[in-house]
Amino acid sequence: MSAESFLQAVRERRSIYSISGESPVSDDKIVEIVKEAVKHTPSAFNSQSARVLVLLGEQHHKLWDIVKDILRTIVKEEQFAATEQKVNSFRSGHGSVVFFEDMSVIEGLQAQFPSYQDHFPNWSQQSSGMLQYVIWTALESEGLGATLQHYNPLIDEKVKSTWNLPESWKLIAQMPFGKPTAPAGDKEFKPVEERVKLAK
Repeated sequence: MSAESFLQAVRERRSIYSISGESPVSDDKIVEIVKEAVKHTPSAFNSQSARVLVLLGEQHHKLWDIVKDILRTIVKEEQFAATEQKVNSFRSGHGSVVFFEDMSVIEGLQAQFPSYQDHFPNWSQQSSGMLQYVIWTALESEGLGATLQHYNPLIDEKVKSTWNLPESWKLIAQMPFGKPTAPAGDKEFKPVEERVKLAK
């Protein structure tokens, strides 16, 4: 792959909020993308602390029903209709990728390398961010639209208990995806010359 083809994929990755339950690729292909991304995305000290839950079909619906049920208990009744509409837009997709970091790995590194212990949580987040971006861009390249959502920590315990996940898995983000039914909106860019400096 050339740098230009890679950057084209970077340019085309956008937040797509209008998605359907269809997918232009098979579920097996989606799972393969996630596995390859998890395997090859870098992590500090090669910690490989990322953990991912792939939810498709009814399992995907279950996640967003959990979100909706929990939000119903904390959002004012007169404001809930807008909240429900937003959550249903995520639920209408084909699936979700749910991102975690295994804190037992982070804590093990903190014990092993105490001089860096304050940095490992930050490095963990940085690695997770890279993984999210790799998966997001790969899904986009296959014709799927996605967004990144953060309903944690409200849903953390219910998600762990529903899918019997280890207590050490810390929920980081949720990525609903599906076939785009509307393009992304316009995006404004600040002058890149103000954001990148060439040292002389």
